[in-house]
Amino acid sequence: MSRRTAFRDLETLREAGVPLHFDKASSRYSIASDYFLRPTNFTSAEALAIVALTNELGGGSDLPFFGAARSEALKIQVALAASMRRDVQSLARCINIRLNPLDRLEGAEAVYSQLIESLAQQRIVRIKYRSLTEWEEIETKLRPYQLLFNRHTWYVIGRSSLHGGPRTFNIGRIASIELLQQKYARPRGFSVERYLGNAWNIMPSPGPDESVVIRFTSLVANNVAEVTWHKTQRLEWLDDGSLDFHVRVSGLSEIVWWILGYGDQAEAIRPAKLRKLVAQRARNLAQLYGVDGSRTPASPGSSPVPRVKQRG
Repeated sequence: MSRRTAFRDLETLREAGVPLHFDKASSRYSIASDYFLRPTNFTSAEALAIVALTNELGGGSDLPFFGAARSEALKIQVALAASMRRDVQSLARCINIRLNPLDRLEGAEAVYSQLIESLAQQRIVRIKYRSLTEWEEIETKLRPYQLLFNRHTWYVIGRSSLHGGPRTFNIGRIASIELLQQKYARPRGFSVERYLGNAWNIMPSPGPDESVVIRFTSLVANNVAEVTWHKTQRLEWLDDGSLDFHVRVSGLSEIVWWILGYGDQAEAIRPAKLRKLVAQRARNLAQLYGVDGSRTPASPGSSPVPRVKQRG
């Protein structure tokens, strides 16, 4: 933010009647902690959207770290006219949102708060991280660029001193965090979209993108076609009702698991190395259960199928 923009925003706040205080010692402006913004005149649709979403996602058992939004929604309800409040509460009870299974991130509230503080003050953090890539606990200095909630959990994306570049870290696997006095600047051109590129999910891989074709049988083809799974996807329907799913992705490790989720209703057509990856997982699965299904379950502690390293 430029100096001119900062002072323009300060003037906007003054004109709105917000009390500002300037501390000469720190050269900072602040707003009194006991000051509350003036109530906003919500329409019934706006109030319903806020109340329904926050009730569903911020109840403590749903989207992690979303509780503050739910608390604010409760304040909004109190400020509504009595008739509108009754209507909104009644309609909100008729709306239900079901998310994918989530990582509860129990005990990670302090880590999340420290990352927010780091982003706000642009201060480097030192973290200890239980890495599934290095298969050990690592320590690195992190310059956080972005907090990202994706499918199941929260991630922080930033420059890691250990890796010498941007990396993605699962907040639930941060064992400890320390806010340092060192400052950093967020790259002006950084964006999550540019960083992830054509990654299937959250982990881009180095090297050129891969052109992937997956053939889905008619039994699941419509189910697949109804969802936008990736920004580069293209659908090609075949005469027998099956579907060829075309996509360009950065790395193949993540899309393998998606293909396997459809069992024998999906076939990786190309590239050849993707077929080999899927075939290897299928052989491991057959080994785990026995080709004829007669294999007895493994005893506790045994590992009949070699573990496969996953990134992250």
